[in-house]
Amino acid sequence: MKPLLTKIHRCAWIATCLAGSIILAGCAHPISIEAKSVPNREAQWSPKKVAYVMTEADRKKEVTTQGGGGDKISYHPYRDFERALRAALASVYTDVSVVTSASDAAAIQASGASFVYRPEISTTSSSPSPFTWPPTKFSVNVLVEIFDPQATLVARLQVTGNGNAEWEEFKSDFGLAGRRAVEDAARALVNEIKHTESLR
Repeated sequence: MKPLLTKIHRCAWIATCLAGSIILAGCAHPISIEAKSVPNREAQWSPKKVAYVMTEADRKKEVTTQGGGGDKISYHPYRDFERALRAALASVYTDVSVVTSASDAAAIQASGASFVYRPEISTTSSSPSPFTWPPTKFSVNVLVEIFDPQATLVARLQVTGNGNAEWEEFKSDFGLAGRRAVEDAARALVNEIKHTESLR
């Protein structure tokens, strides 16, 4: 009788593990893609003050994209990109503020901003690995609309940041590919902002 019970218990344990795996496979693994390295402030490149648009709804926006092993990942692209965005602007301009709308005339006037940057962020991720869920490839696409204090659109910038990471690197930092993509996008954004400013 004992061998039979042991076999039954083993089967029950396997079934429980399989059921748990199925449940986990249907969930998205939360990660952070916030940059650890951001553009540094240089010697004053432009004396202008600027603002960028970011709302609490933006910060709370959560997206889900592909990971590895058939799993998915979830993260907050605007919240995680905000530090890099602010640093990118601060590396060019003398002062950076945040507003909730490009048409909030009172807030813009109070900030003294010459321009308002409104970002639109989209992301993709993937991994060919059938065994690990963190993404090995990540991209961050940033479209930025630039407005004057009267809320008139004056320019558009678009950059894409890419990040890659392998198991040996991301086993202690599951969002590493995403972090690298954010950092790459921030560097590209600084170059585009400087190019746009040089044309004014």
